[in-house]
Amino acid sequence: MAMSPCSSSGVSSSSSSGLGTDAGLEIRTRSVEQTLVPLVSQITTLINYKDKPKRSDKTLQAIQRVGQAVNLAVARFVTVGETIANENHELKKEMSVACIEAKRAGETIAQLTDVAGLDNPESDSHITIFTDKTGVVKAARLLLSSVTKVLVLADRIVIKQIITSRNKVLAIMEQLEKVGSFQEFVQIFSQFGNEMVEFAHLTGDRQNDLKDEKKKARMAASRAVLEKCTMMLLTASKTCLRHPDCESARVNKDGVFHQMRLALEQVIEIVTDSRSDGENELASISIYSGIKEFKNTVEGLRENLYFLSKENLSTMLEVILEHTEDFTDSAYTSHEHREHILELSKQAKMELELLVSVWMQAQNQKTKDPMEDLEVAILKMCQCMNELKRELHSAATSLAADLLKYHRDHLVLKALKITGVEGNLEAIAEYTCKLSEQKEQLVEVCRLLRHVSGTEPLEITCIHAEDTFQVTGPQIISAAETLALHPSSKIAKENLEVFCEAWESQLSDMSMLLREINDVFEGRRGEKRVYLSLPRPGKHNANLKALKPVKLDTEEQAKIAKLGLELFLLTSDVDSETEKWEDQENKIVQHVQGMSSMAYSIYLFTRGEGLLKTTQDLFHQAEIFATEGTKLASAFHAFSDQLHDDGKPLLLLETEKLIPMCQQLQITAKASVQGKSATFTKADTCIQKTRNVMTLLCQLLPLCCRLLRKNKAGNGCLKPAPPWRENRVRTGTNAHYTERTAEMFGIKSLENHITNMTFLESE
Repeated sequence: MAMSPCSSSGVSSSSSSGLGTDAGLEIRTRSVEQTLVPLVSQITTLINYKDKPKRSDKTLQAIQRVGQAVNLAVARFVTVGETIANENHELKKEMSVACIEAKRAGETIAQLTDVAGLDNPESDSHITIFTDKTGVVKAARLLLSSVTKVLVLADRIVIKQIITSRNKVLAIMEQLEKVGSFQEFVQIFSQFGNEMVEFAHLTGDRQNDLKDEKKKARMAASRAVLEKCTMMLLTASKTCLRHPDCESARVNKDGVFHQMRLALEQVIEIVTDSRSDGENELASISIYSGIKEFKNTVEGLRENLYFLSKENLSTMLEVILEHTEDFTDSAYTSHEHREHILELSKQAKMELELLVSVWMQAQNQKTKDPMEDLEVAILKMCQCMNELKRELHSAATSLAADLLKYHRDHLVLKALKITGVEGNLEAIAEYTCKLSEQKEQLVEVCRLLRHVSGTEPLEITCIHAEDTFQVTGPQIISAAETLALHPSSKIAKENLEVFCEAWESQLSDMSMLLREINDVFEGRRGEKRVYLSLPRPGKHNANLKALKPVKLDTEEQAKIAKLGLELFLLTSDVDSETEKWEDQENKIVQHVQGMSSMAYSIYLFTRGEGLLKTTQDLFHQAEIFATEGTKLASAFHAFSDQLHDDGKPLLLLETEKLIPMCQQLQITAKASVQGKSATFTKADTCIQKTRNVMTLLCQLLPLCCRLLRKNKAGNGCLKPAPPWRENRVRTGTNAHYTERTAEMFGIKSLENHITNMTFLESE
């Protein structure tokens, strides 16, 4: 559909010239906004020209050119709209009316601006922009309104596509739930994978187009659930098929299906703009937003002493202090933080009493200089609230950091895997209790972080993290119980691994969330931290905007998408390995994180998302990736020079493979090609070579980490020499975790798991 990028749910805009569209229409997507901006600009130019006193021949010619340009653009726009109308009969009538209105308005503007060559453009014998000044404004309003209606109707089609795609996914899910054999399951799951990929692309485009950051965050959270659940659904279903009489296996599978249905429903709520109860409650729960509103109200007294009552102000503070009980009542809040919060809460009440007293005196003019006293009271009140906010932030973030550090080694998960394989039901019961306790701690921390998150998108991310821990904990327990009941079952073991990976992944995401919250609080967060090696428009490459995105046919898209999914899995593996390193400032870790971030950007490119918009962007990213790989090879060599362990030859052998691989990738990325086929081949080769490098890193990182741990254990792995690691400033190369949370919905490599599916698994 030619116009699908121009999607909106409605538009409401106005310009300085007094133009405006229908009051009931609201711009909700960036693409509509960008589509309307040039049109509004051209029309505004015309409106401004009609009142200019000087009208030279050059000016008249310019007016006519603008009018003709508007009419021509509208004519092309209408042609596309009519095509859409013919393809979608349910909207044909409305779309046709809107197209006719737009066409008529465009022609009217062209007629009114047909002033070049006229001896006297203001003569009554010719109706022009100068003689009919209100006519051009009316035509402009009609044009904007009708164009907006066309865009709104086009957007309805986009929404319908998403709903239709969701319905297909639900229909196949119902088949998967009822399936009775492995062979039937494989066939249906293959269809399910295809439908999920289609749904991912549609919702990804929608998410990127949304203007509302809150809705973007909700969409990202829902799509993240669907991504993780896709793999869970595969292994949970296989386990249930292999052990049909196992109650814990059935509970495990049912939980995944329920979670997916909820996520699919939330996506539809977002795209159709239907409000949920949770969304309405969001603003009232956060202490951060409550303090912000309270301070703004208090500071408003400087301008108006009578705009609210003292009872309203007291109620606002009571609500804030009531929410601080989430901190003071929490069993996990330290005694020191609890005492400070209670003390500051008490001080806030006293400061408000003082403020109200001075405020009332100012209203009655009972003091010599009431405004000066009021200013002091306002400053003290706001300072107290700032101190309270700082203490709450410290309490939540320090608790989160301690908890993440404590659970970094995933000891409970490892114990569950071991005792499950042993079939030790008694030990499983013991460790499931410990996991439940860990879940409660993490859920509590997520609730506290939500209060101090600082922005609505981060609040939503906190809610998502809380929900994920709430759901995944019991699922791990049911998967562990299944394995304990069938200790020799390979598929039950694989299923437990998948759920444990989801838990570990959420802990990693929570670590990134904590960084984001700290950045907001400390004022470091402007735009999202992104590892961007691309030249920014107008900075390094003036022609970047002129590059056109590659249009791939169906076969090419399928091939490159498969490569991208493989690359995504590798970035996850590499990230998991880097998380195991205690020293995150290590030079090897930093180089690897940068490469993983760039590989993830390439993965997004294969899905038509992210920062890489053109093949030229891709090639540039691959070139930088190769350069970073060469630097990483040097870091590995520097590390190996300090070794006299048996592992040194193997490390050198694997490192020697990295340099030529990076050199080949760099040569490929720099090679000049012409034509669509050659460009696609080059892009395909670059992605393959990037994948090969990431595969090698998956082998190198565990080896290096093992050698470092040997040294720390006192086995003499390192020679006594000056430290090889040098200090450097971090550049936020972990930022693709954040980008994943806000922008990503990847599907695990379904084909790989389907082809490796075991039909006759021995117990």
